[in-house]
Amino acid sequence: MVSPVSLRDIPKGNIFRKNDVFVLFGELFGRGYANGLINEARKAGMTIIGVTVGRRDENNQLRPLNAEELAQAEANLGGRIINVPLMAGFDLDAPAGEPTPTDLLADMTLKSWQDDKLDWKQIERCREVGVKRFKDSVAKVMAELDRMIPDGSNAFFAHTMAGGIPKVKVFLAIANRIYKGRGERFMSSSALLDSDLGKLILMNFDEVTANTFQHLIEGSAAIRARLEKTGGQVRYTAYGYHGTEIIIDGGKYEWQTYTSYTQGKAKMRLERIAEEAWKQGIKATVYNCPEIRTNSSDIFVGVELSLFPLLKALKKEQGGAWAESQWQACRDVLQEGQTLESLLQKIDAYNASDVMKRFRDFAAWPMANSAELAEVMIGTSEEITKMHKSRDALVTDILSSLVLEGTGPLMFHESSNPAGPVLWLNHDIIAKQLNLMHN
Repeated sequence: MVSPVSLRDIPKGNIFRKNDVFVLFGELFGRGYANGLINEARKAGMTIIGVTVGRRDENNQLRPLNAEELAQAEANLGGRIINVPLMAGFDLDAPAGEPTPTDLLADMTLKSWQDDKLDWKQIERCREVGVKRFKDSVAKVMAELDRMIPDGSNAFFAHTMAGGIPKVKVFLAIANRIYKGRGERFMSSSALLDSDLGKLILMNFDEVTANTFQHLIEGSAAIRARLEKTGGQVRYTAYGYHGTEIIIDGGKYEWQTYTSYTQGKAKMRLERIAEEAWKQGIKATVYNCPEIRTNSSDIFVGVELSLFPLLKALKKEQGGAWAESQWQACRDVLQEGQTLESLLQKIDAYNASDVMKRFRDFAAWPMANSAELAEVMIGTSEEITKMHKSRDALVTDILSSLVLEGTGPLMFHESSNPAGPVLWLNHDIIAKQLNLMHN
């Protein structure tokens, strides 16, 4: 892909109606993009069905949810959950009696990890076990789901699986240096990706973030064929990230990205899976969404800096009094004596810096970080955070909620008649959608 394919007009279509089925392929945890889609499905009167990743017992064995966990998960979703563990990735899988990838990482230390080598034949055996486990579980889920979706109805499958970092102590220390480190504490993301630890993480990212979408599309083939034969339609969506257009240099929207985004290659693989499905006549679309703050993104210091120009987009796209009320809400969380205008000036200076310009290279994405980048990005992030009354109430919390609110209806309605397999939701269309909803 040589340039982003951006959604520019607000979609109006909606093939989904009462008694159609919305399937969330990934468990719902806390704040995140999936909530927006679920809200739209609920408005349309769809039956909502979810899955679970399961839980680990005291021996790290995967198990279904117990009665209390299931009740809580179903209340959180607002629908029924098929209680078959769909934990993706292979970091805790292995043939019987053999070590898992996590076991192989256990002896790595902050001093040794860059030189430590892994047994790749053993890793591959573990990967095969993990993939088989996941695909077998998908087959069980689809057998149950097949009985729950009536002939002739429409089905919306929303893939939300992402991640894949093995739970080993050494990685937390490494991550703190790569994503939060400046000066002497800075570490290049290339150092991680060139190591065996990094290569394993990238493999697991592929399995969790991308290949699960393939398993969903393939695993639901019989359901798709039955529904299409009886007059229904099937849609698939997934959440991508591949940079976002924001307002830079006055009033222009320009593509930029958070660096270093370790999952970037897996997100590109996700895009390719959608493109291949599209060639086969399957309406599968990856929506590349803007940077926001979530429970899982908070480790990436600076990812939130791309959010602030949304305030300018709200005004540029004719938000009127409602847009002004959002500016005021953001002013209210800043310390006395600090202004939203001065905050935005810092963001303008950050985006205009020579350092940041070098990372606005779409063809080279995802790029490795640099010491210069860390200094500018993490430094700006810390300066802006200090402008707030409290770290627990930030401008980026308000703006993240707005992005979530805007992406839900855009993805839901565009998916009725999607323009292509990979679409970017930039600040312009998010602002247009929000302004339409509130004016």
